[in-house]
Amino acid sequence: MSKTYVGSRLRQLRRERDLSQASLAATLGLSASYVNQIEHDVRPLTVPVLLRITEAFGVDATFFSRDDDSRLLAEIQDVIQDKELCPSPVEMQELSELVYNHPTVARTLVDIHRRYRNVRDKLSLATDTRRATDNPQALSMPHDEVRDFFYARQNYLDALDLHAESLAQEIDVAPFQISETEHALAQRLRDKHGVDIIVTPQMDGTLHRFDRESGAFRLASRLSEGQRAFRMAAELSFLEAEPLIDELISQEPFTSDASRNLARRGIASYFAAATVLPYSTIHAEAEQSGYDVEYLCQVFGVGYETVASRLSTLQRPNKRGIPFTFVRVDRAGNMSKRQSATGVHFSNSGGTCPLWNIYETFGRPGVISRQLAQMPDGRNYLWISRAVQHHQGRYGETNKLFAVGLGCEARHADRTVYAAGLDLENLSTATPIGAGCRTCPRVNCAQRAFPPIHEALTIDAHRSAVAPY
Repeated sequence: MSKTYVGSRLRQLRRERDLSQASLAATLGLSASYVNQIEHDVRPLTVPVLLRITEAFGVDATFFSRDDDSRLLAEIQDVIQDKELCPSPVEMQELSELVYNHPTVARTLVDIHRRYRNVRDKLSLATDTRRATDNPQALSMPHDEVRDFFYARQNYLDALDLHAESLAQEIDVAPFQISETEHALAQRLRDKHGVDIIVTPQMDGTLHRFDRESGAFRLASRLSEGQRAFRMAAELSFLEAEPLIDELISQEPFTSDASRNLARRGIASYFAAATVLPYSTIHAEAEQSGYDVEYLCQVFGVGYETVASRLSTLQRPNKRGIPFTFVRVDRAGNMSKRQSATGVHFSNSGGTCPLWNIYETFGRPGVISRQLAQMPDGRNYLWISRAVQHHQGRYGETNKLFAVGLGCEARHADRTVYAAGLDLENLSTATPIGAGCRTCPRVNCAQRAFPPIHEALTIDAHRSAVAPY
């Protein structure tokens, strides 16, 4: 059996908890010199010590596994593939060693690249005479900034999640009782905050509006019980958890008021989901049902996208669910939502992969599609996708149609109902997909739309092949 050295990871864990080596040693019942030797890779990690660490700090054993580095490795690859910053290729082994031995440095590089990319894009807009504007807000990219905010936190906000779960316990949120949950939320708004709940069909396309000064909270009658409960919980977050929200906002260098306000709304939606689908309850139901999304919709009385998004947040240190990637795309391939706790990383240099099964679901709305897919790094994933429709109104109104995808590494697939009938021992039939044509290294792909940016483009005018580049 090979020895496992985890010095950098243990040091990271200790620093995150603001502990000295002596304090960590006392917590684990070890000598300070023993801990020092583990941190400097003189001693390997033993099973008894691993069990003590997981029990004391509530981390999953995979925290010390190289498999847990997959997401950060994919992000650092995206940095290296930016030829403006790194014109020479870097071996994958070197990147892997950087990520495993110096994860803080790797994350810093990823963050610097993200900020550089945002500034570069804004400068491009600012110097484009065709898009001249006197409004500095027009140069901000609020959606991208907020998406990066959640992505950097693996879509899990611990303090806010715990606060929401405490609220859910106070108002007795329970499975199969969405009507009671809606009533309890309305009563709390009325009794504790003096809010007047008004359900009305006269909303002129608006789904809800809350006037904090008058206390009038109007909800469109077209909303379901679950949708009304969700919006009540979101507004409760501002009334009962605003200091937590303000603290989260202050941690991120947003560049505009629009970005901060959009982030505030996103955090409120997170709080709402964590209230209506409280962590311990949905974690238990998900594990018991094999992460059956449609069944969980019935349990909690909310929509498919809400459940799928909530499943991607189950990353509490002492009670982790399957690390899912959650995405939402439209027919044109625009990715409006992207949260990932896995190694799946979507490029910022172009669109997504047309071989990905998520696009097939538009032809069969409401039907779940499964796909075993392999990324260029050799990792295999199970994807489940379904097209969902939002707020269907009257005849002639334009409806919102999106495809929602949940993906996890194949090693977690057998924990889901969606693995039934799939041969997870033989992944040779997995569909080869990529993060996007511009960053995908695959050759001879008939679906390639753009040449890869990490290779020189050579064109022979007298030769043709399956792949155009």
